[in-house]
Amino acid sequence: MIDLRRLHVLRAVSHYGTVTAAARALHFTPSAASQQIRQLARDLGVDLLEPQGRGVRLTPAAESLLAHADAIQARWDQAELDLRADRGRPPGCCG
Repeated sequence: MIDLRRLHVLRAVSHYGTVTAAARALHFTPSAASQQIRQLARDLGVDLLEPQGRGVRLTPAAESLLAHADAIQARWDQAELDLRADRGRPPGCCG
């Protein structure tokens, strides 16, 4: 199972462009952030980051993982909206 905290770190690296900047934004040490991403990569059996100049770039596998995470988040958000909308309906009403 994918650890969502580790996925959050990967998303931050994608956003900020470096592990150091992502770590700073998440209040982690760079070492701790790197460790989280290395463990996520081990859990999935794929490389997630490639060096690029002074920063890093996400591998195609990491980009795919984040795209799936975005789709899952969108479905979760829709489920919450649906449940909130259903709260006002009487039981058995309206399909």
